[in-house]
Amino acid sequence: MNTDTLDTARAAIEKRGFLDIELDPTLDLFAEIEKLKKEKNALLLAHYYQEPDIQDVADYIGDSLGLAQQAEKTKADMIVFAGVHFMAETAKILNPAKKVVIPDLKAGCSLSDSCPPPLFKKFKEQHPDHVVVSYINCSAGIKALSDVICTSSNAKIVVESFQKEQKIIFAPDKNLGAYINKVTGRDMVLWNGACMVHEIFSLEKITKLKVRHPNAKLIAHPECEDPVLRIADFIGSTTGLLKYTQTDPSQEYIVATETGILHQMMKASPGKTFIPAPPNNNCACNDCPHMKLNTLEKLYLCIKYELPEIIMEEELRLAAKKPIDRMLEISARAGL
Repeated sequence: MNTDTLDTARAAIEKRGFLDIELDPTLDLFAEIEKLKKEKNALLLAHYYQEPDIQDVADYIGDSLGLAQQAEKTKADMIVFAGVHFMAETAKILNPAKKVVIPDLKAGCSLSDSCPPPLFKKFKEQHPDHVVVSYINCSAGIKALSDVICTSSNAKIVVESFQKEQKIIFAPDKNLGAYINKVTGRDMVLWNGACMVHEIFSLEKITKLKVRHPNAKLIAHPECEDPVLRIADFIGSTTGLLKYTQTDPSQEYIVATETGILHQMMKASPGKTFIPAPPNNNCACNDCPHMKLNTLEKLYLCIKYELPEIIMEEELRLAAKKPIDRMLEISARAGL
């Protein structure tokens, strides 16, 4: 493709995404993506909640903490982030000189959207003697208003890095915050935000599922509501859930988190049975509609045209970077 044609294609993508581009159906997308990654010295990061095809072609698959750590240390020229917008933002915050692209800019996050920075700024001003611990599932604007970031993998360690008498605001996930309050004995002030994926699990349906599968263990992400967590056999981050199923002797699990992780669980433990926990609607399993906006086709086009690109003002990036750096330092000291 010559330069003029490429520029025309990029201009169209910036306006309409990849809607106007038709791919040759015989194209081997797996091979083409591998080829483009090498040509462009690109690192492909994918979250556990991505579709299996994207996970299988990724250079690194992980949860929010692992992805942030990989983004921080990469030597690649371009980071391709198969996840949602706040994750790609985090990669850009840590790598201002690198190009960071995402297959679909509309891949947002209901939890991040539940905490608009202007409203949170006013909330923070009402608690001037509190430090702010924010879950990484938030916008760069919220990160810039925070003292330290955490993930579900390190939230307990981050909170406990503060003295008991230190007052804390935890944002934006009220369920994760409530769980951390419970396990640490803290009384953090919680922002009233939640993840649509983890709030929709049906306690009634899960209970019935446990009756039908009496030997199955219920494992749950701490973003789930308290009634689900109270009956869980194990509570952990996405990576924590995966590791638990690899080391635990049980053969059957009901998994209360986004269904994308089941792909890695089945690959790691092919002899075990994994049952997605049902939501309180007519669907059999619980997918994140934002995560699933990314497809293998969009991923290929994203790498080829190096769009859509994450752009960020330097003042915002620097403000958002400080609490992320603090999180990474705390995690490193804890051996995470």
